[in-house]
Amino acid sequence: MKIYRKEGDVIQIISFPDEEVEKGDYLLIEDQKTGKGLVVQIIDIQFANLPGILEDILRDVMTEESLQGSDYDPLEVSSQITVLKDTKLLVCKIRGAVENGQPMPSVSWLPSRTSSRIVRFPIESLMNLNDTKRPVFIGKTKTEADLVVDAKSLDGKLNIITGKKGTGKSHLSKLLVLSLIDNKAPSLVFDVNGEYVNLNRIKGGVRSRYDGKILVLTPRLNLKFALSDVGLRSFNSMLTFALDLPSTSAKVFSKIWRDLEKNGRLNLLSLGEAIQHFECHESVREAIYSRFGTILDSNLFADSADENLTFNKLAEKLSNGTAIVVNVKNQSSTIRRMIVELFISKLAELLSSFKLKALFLFAEEAHLYLRDTYWDDIVTRMRHLGIFTTFITNQPDTIQESIYRQADNIFLFNFTNEHDLDVVSRAAKIDADSVKLLVKDLPVRYCLIIGEIVRNFPIVVNVSPLEVETMGQTRLFFQD
Repeated sequence: MKIYRKEGDVIQIISFPDEEVEKGDYLLIEDQKTGKGLVVQIIDIQFANLPGILEDILRDVMTEESLQGSDYDPLEVSSQITVLKDTKLLVCKIRGAVENGQPMPSVSWLPSRTSSRIVRFPIESLMNLNDTKRPVFIGKTKTEADLVVDAKSLDGKLNIITGKKGTGKSHLSKLLVLSLIDNKAPSLVFDVNGEYVNLNRIKGGVRSRYDGKILVLTPRLNLKFALSDVGLRSFNSMLTFALDLPSTSAKVFSKIWRDLEKNGRLNLLSLGEAIQHFECHESVREAIYSRFGTILDSNLFADSADENLTFNKLAEKLSNGTAIVVNVKNQSSTIRRMIVELFISKLAELLSSFKLKALFLFAEEAHLYLRDTYWDDIVTRMRHLGIFTTFITNQPDTIQESIYRQADNIFLFNFTNEHDLDVVSRAAKIDADSVKLLVKDLPVRYCLIIGEIVRNFPIVVNVSPLEVETMGQTRLFFQD
C-alpha cells in the first residue's frame, strides 16, 4: 500500500490486489524516518481510475471472442496491466496518531510518501483492551478481535442506539442491561414491546444467573401505585403533563388533596367525592373530574399498595444492582405516559434526596411516551441528578438534533434510507461521510460504535449473542 493524496482529513491510499482490506478497518501509516504513525480508517473502497484502463477493458471485451490463439508477451506487460486493473483506491479518514506507542487523538504532521510503511492496525492496540476494570464484552470486530469496554464509559453518559427494524438494536440494549447487572449498577427499562421480561431465563425456560436480579413490573398485575406513596407533587405532574390538566385546575386539585391529607382521608373514594363537591367554577370541576375518571379506569392506583413495591423499596432494590423492567406492552398511549411520568418524577425525588445514588435509564421507542419537553430535561437537569439515559429507536428523526449533539456514545446499526442517514450523520462525534459510507453496508447485528466508549475511535463490531431469552423476534408464518 502506498499514499496517493491527502485532502483535509481524507487520505487516499493505493492498495494492490494481494492486500486484503475491508471498509471499517484501521491502518497505521508508519513514517520510518520520524518513528511516528498516522492512524486512518477505511470508509470506502474504489477502483483506481488510471489513465488508459477504460480503453484497455473495452479492448479486451471487443477482442476476447473474435481472436483465437495464444498471446506472445515476452516482457510480461499484460500481467502488469492485469494488476493495475484490480488496484484499489482506499478512501480513509484520519482518526489520530501514534507516538511512543500510544494512540493520540490529534495530528499536526504529515507522513512521508516514500519512506512510510502502511499496515493494518489491530483494534486491541487502538483500545488498550487490558485496561478495563469493569469489563463489558460487546462483541467481535471484523478481524475477530474481542471488543471489551469499561462499564465506566457508560457512567454519566447519554447514549443513542438506532438503526432500521430488525438489525439488532434491542439486542445490544439487553446486552448493556445485563452487563450493568454484572457490575451491580442500577438500571430501569421502559419496555414497549415486552422484550425484556424473560431476561432472567435461558433459552428453553431454564432460570439464568440473572434470576432474582431482574424485577418485571406489569401494570394491573404487580404494578399499582398508592396515593400516599406517589405524593401530591408527582400526582400533579402526571395530571398536568400526561393528562393535560390546565394549571388553574391543577392548583384547585392541590387544595383538595391537601385538605384530605390533613384530615387523614386521602383515598380514591374520598378524592372523587371531594372533587364533585368542591366549591369552584364548573369548568374547573369538570376538567379535574374527567381526568380523575381516566385515573380510575386505568386501574393503576389503590388506597394501599404492596409494601415491597413502594418507591422507597424499589430504590433499595436498584441500589443493590437490580434491573427493573416496566412492561408497558399492550398499554394505551395515555397509560404509558402516566406510568412514565410517575416513575421519572419519583426517581428525580429519590435522587435529589440521595436515597438513590444514580440510575441507568433505557427508553425503548421513547417518542411513544416521552413528552417533548422531557428530551432536554433528561439530558440536562436529570443528568445532573444522576439519570443516565440510553435512547433506543428505529426512527432517528424522532430524536431532537440537540440530543445527537450532546450524545456521548452512539451505536449505529444499518440504515439504507437516505433521510435516516442524513439525520444520524449530524452526530458531532464523527463526520457525515463516515456515517453514510460505513453504516449503509453494515450486515445484521453489526453496528458502528462512536464516542467515548471506544475512546473516540469509530469501530465496527459484530454484537455478541446472548444466552438468555431475548424475545422481540418477528413472528413468521413461513418458518423454513
